[in-house]
Amino acid sequence: MRLLCLQENLNKGLGIVSRAVPTRTTLPVTQNVLITTDNGKIKLVTTNLEIAISTWVGAQIEDGGSVAVPAKLLSELVNSLPSGQINISNSNNSAGIEINCDKFNSQVNGTNPDDFPPIPTVNADVIATVDSKIFQDAITRVSIAAATDESRPVLTGIKMELEDDNFTLAGADGFRLAVYRGKLLEKISEKHEFILPSKSLQEINRIIVDQDEPIVFSVTPSKNQAMFKLSNVEIVTQLVQGTFPNYSQLIPESSSTKTEVSVEEFQRAAKTASVFARDGSGILRLHLNSSSNENPEKLLILSRSEEIGENESQIEAKVDGEDAKIAFNSKYLTDVLSVIKENKVIIETTSPSSPGVIRPLGQENYTHVVMPMFVQW
Repeated sequence: MRLLCLQENLNKGLGIVSRAVPTRTTLPVTQNVLITTDNGKIKLVTTNLEIAISTWVGAQIEDGGSVAVPAKLLSELVNSLPSGQINISNSNNSAGIEINCDKFNSQVNGTNPDDFPPIPTVNADVIATVDSKIFQDAITRVSIAAATDESRPVLTGIKMELEDDNFTLAGADGFRLAVYRGKLLEKISEKHEFILPSKSLQEINRIIVDQDEPIVFSVTPSKNQAMFKLSNVEIVTQLVQGTFPNYSQLIPESSSTKTEVSVEEFQRAAKTASVFARDGSGILRLHLNSSSNENPEKLLILSRSEEIGENESQIEAKVDGEDAKIAFNSKYLTDVLSVIKENKVIIETTSPSSPGVIRPLGQENYTHVVMPMFVQW
């Protein structure tokens, strides 16, 4: 193999695929990046056996071939090289490569590329196409609610539903639920449901930051793998097997109090209160006060710790309904406020023991449900 490419292009490509390189593995070959020549380009592939990322880098191919070399080492090496042209060729060790750039000359040992795990292909018709920015927003708002504890694997995934020209993402960890509904670019003929690993979606989210073209994704008929096609990038992920909870039953149908507050002010007050909540089981107490006895409508956020002290924040609010009290975990509250980009949110409550619902004002496509914490009032 012998080829020429630009350092900045190769560096960017290695940065994309490095996300799928495992830090610990029982199969050492997966800590390599597979480099092959493909239709006048360099194809870079990595996998941790749960997700595989492939990307293509423009190059001048003089002689085709393939090699597998340590991904972390190669990424660090290419990143340290000056911008300009890189010459890559097989070294005397046929399993390794020689890299020449300006006055730098390096040899990297590798392994037999035939030992690299085969990358699955998703042989299915195109299922759906979605705007990259909309999908990015959906992943950001829903992935915060997915479980990180592997004790219930199905909750580490995010359920995706496709019907007509609509898509829905839902994530839940047993304490909170996030649901995002968006539009596909084209209608689909069949309804589909499957569970995507939250980690895979978060990797996709990192890659599509600079993506302007639509995302095309497809799923195998057996519903065990899905593929996402982006500009010059393909991501194949295993799907989570199991039955996702019926999340629609977890969303309260009504509420006795609706409170409208500024996201910026609410977020600042919640972060301040969280400082005192760390040693107090992370409890934030919310008092939603409607106007009565000449007192203005307001939202009080209280937190306290026996050892550190206590904090009380007051922000302006528009309260529709009865006075209410509810307590939330500080992390859950600050998480949802951090992903809402609208100026105001609506907090819907019924009782101290009932779930609270947080929605952006004027937006029906995102719903976040948080289970309350039981406290002594």
